[in-house]
This record gives sequence, structure tokens and C-alpha cells, in this order.
Amino acid sequence: MSLSVLRGSLRIRLLAGTLFWIAASILVAGWGLGNLFRQHVAAQFHAELRTHLDQLTAQLAFDEQGRPQLTLPLSDPRLSRPYSGYYWQIDRVADPAGNTAGGVGLLRSRSLWDHVLTVPADAPADGEIHQHSVTGPSGTLLGMVERSVRIDDGADGRPRTFRLITAADESLMSEPVSRFSGALWLALGLLGAGLVIAALVQVFVGLAPLRALRDALGKVRSGETQRLEGDFPAEIMPLVDEFNSVLAHNADGIARARTHAGNLAHALKTPLSVLANAAGSREHEGSELARLVGDQIGVARRQVDYHLARAQAAAATRTPGVKTPLLPVVDGLVRTMRRIHAGRQIELRVEPFPESLSFRGETQDLQEMLGNLLDNACKWATRNVEVGARSDGATLTLTIDDDGAGLAAEQRDLVMRRGVRADEQVPGSGLGLAIVDDLARLYGGKVELGDSPLGGLRAALTLPAVQ
Repeated sequence: MSLSVLRGSLRIRLLAGTLFWIAASILVAGWGLGNLFRQHVAAQFHAELRTHLDQLTAQLAFDEQGRPQLTLPLSDPRLSRPYSGYYWQIDRVADPAGNTAGGVGLLRSRSLWDHVLTVPADAPADGEIHQHSVTGPSGTLLGMVERSVRIDDGADGRPRTFRLITAADESLMSEPVSRFSGALWLALGLLGAGLVIAALVQVFVGLAPLRALRDALGKVRSGETQRLEGDFPAEIMPLVDEFNSVLAHNADGIARARTHAGNLAHALKTPLSVLANAAGSREHEGSELARLVGDQIGVARRQVDYHLARAQAAAATRTPGVKTPLLPVVDGLVRTMRRIHAGRQIELRVEPFPESLSFRGETQDLQEMLGNLLDNACKWATRNVEVGARSDGATLTLTIDDDGAGLAAEQRDLVMRRGVRADEQVPGSGLGLAIVDDLARLYGGKVELGDSPLGGLRAALTLPAVQ
């Protein structure tokens, strides 16, 4: 897993860290518990051999000829059962002259049957215990403990040394360890699986409030609400409150900016009206100066209206949670256009579209854009104007078709510029399409002109939709 993936996902980072420590803990616990049990079994194994060795030493006696014998059999019955896995043996250690007087396997347990243990050459001090591993019957590996016993009152007057040996099959030690290890790793595996499931549940449940926060942000972005709403944990609520505070502060700032823009427009319109009245007075009527002032006042008013619309739209595009249902706006504008152009007997039709279609923006901005396009279509139409709407989820496309003369391809880009009019004979300021284009771009949309199925011009307005 790359470092960039770990940095990019909180869920993966938490899971990776948790799973690493679970695996490390399981491995360390398995190794530690297995090693402790192995040491415990080995200690028990050798302790039992030393117990047999102590019994063998206690029961050791010698007959009149100085030969070793046991006064009583050892208490463990397995030492009397052939090849039971438990054995003992008494050897004579060679004296300095090399005389063993009986040699290896001088006396041995019935469990050895006809087998004699071959032990490594060793010379432990009198009473000292040594441990070895030797080969037993059928090649089995035996764990062995031995002790040297020195007898000073031998029949020939010379001291004698005997090696007392007890041994047991090491499988009696390794098999319990193997069974325990299997059961241990199975239990630890089940424990690890349970911890992994718990970690997954903890991560997904623990991060669920973040998913709820993301959904709440999506509702703000899509225009369903203007603030984060929902039941969040105490750890996240400060973030939610701070975010709602920022949203409210931004909304207040935008409202103040729009108010200032409106106040500025009204402040400019008042002196413009005074100038217009003065230019139109009787003493200045018909003069060149009056006409010049009147023309410039008209230009100034159109520019004020144009930039005021831009300022309002720019503020609206930065306001989250804004939503405008499409159908009421379309119906209202169609009724208005029917009254405005009633004398031309234009037939306005609206193609059916879902009532759920909504524009992610301000109502007045949609009215401004769609109203300009409808007004242009009615001005140039011969008889019919059609309005249609569709959505692909993220975007909303409105089409306005007319059956007029249309526009040549080279004129379509030209009429989108401010102040350019396709025909000076038709009333207008030349700003309508430019305003529509600027407003659409501020919302991340566009307006395109093309050929209409009705034979005239089609204006296609693309805007962000509420999903």
C-alpha cells in the first residue's frame, strides 16, 4: 500500500495501524506463550526424570559380591512395561586401571527389554546430575539425566563408581508442546479474526458521523438547506457550529454587498434622472447638447443595470443552499411575455418537463436570463416560440426556439457582445444576450445559439441543477 493512499484516507490509515498492531500482538503472544509452555513442559519432563533418579539412588544396594541391586522396584509401573518410553540403567564406571567389572548396562529396567542405552562418555562428580540426549530403542530420541555414585568399601578394597541413568522418550515432551501450539495458534487466530472484525466495525461506525457530515454538506451545496443540520457527536459539533457560523457570516456579508450595490444603483439613477429631465426641458428641447446628454444618460443607465445584475449574480453564486424551482419561473415568464407581445399574436408553448427540476441559484437571476432569451425569441419569431427543459443530474438545459429568420453562423458570436444588436430596427439595448452570457458564466454555465427545429434560432441555456 503506497504512502499516498495512507495519507489520503483516514479510514485506511486507521485500519492499517490497527491491523498492524493486532498482527504484531498476536505473533508476540503466540511466540511468548508457546515458549513459556515449552519451557514448562521441559522442566516437568526433567523433574520427573530426576524424581526417578532419586528413587533409583535410594533403592540402590549391593549384594555380598558387591553387585548392585535394588531393594525395591521403582514406583512408576511404566518402568516395568517393555518399551514404554520410560527407562533406567546402572553402569559401572571404569576405575583408573580400566576395570569396569560388569561394564555398560550392568543393571537396567525391564522396560529396556534387551536394549542397552549407549550414553556419552562423561565423568560427573560424585552426586552431580548431568543431562543428555541419547538414542533409545527403535532409534527414538531420549532425554536422559545421570548421577555418579561412589562406593568406597568395595570387596577388593578399591572404590567403585556407578552411573545411575534415567531416561524418557522426548516425544512425551514434544507431543504436548505440539498439541498446545496447534490449539494456541487456532485460538489466537480466532481472537485475531474477532479483533479484525471489531476494528472494522469500530472504524466504520466511528467514521459514520463524518459520512453524515458529508451528506449534510452535500445538501448545503445542492441548495436543499442553507446550514448544516443533523445529530452529530459532541466531538464534531464544534466543527458543525463553526461551519454554520461561517455560512451565516458569509450570507450576511453577501446580503450587505447586494444592498450596497442596490443603494449605489439608486444613488446613480437619481442624478441621471435629474439630468434627463433637464435635457428634456423646453429650453433645451431639440438641441444637440440635449440629444447628446440623453444618449449618454441612456448608456449610463444600461451600464448601471448591467453591472448591478452582474454584482447580484456574483454574490448569489457564492451563497450555498440557494435553490430555485424551474416550473414557476417558466410559467410566470410565459404569462408575462404573452401580455407584452399580445399584439403580435405569438403562440408560446412550454414542453412538459418534471416539476422537480430546480436551478442552483437565485430566482431573480434565472428570471433575468430566461426573460431576456424569451423576449428576444418573441421579438424575432414569426408565429411560434417553444420552451423546453431537461436535466442530466448535474446540469440543467433550457431551450428557447422560435420560427423567425434566425441568425447566420458568423453573427451568433457577434450578438453575444455588449451593445451589439442584430437589427437596429428592432427595439433594444444590445445588452440582453451579453447579460445572459455573463450571468450563465458566473454560475459555471453557458448560453449557445444554434439552428431551431422550428426554422429560426435556438438559444440553449445550460446552468447548474440541484441534484
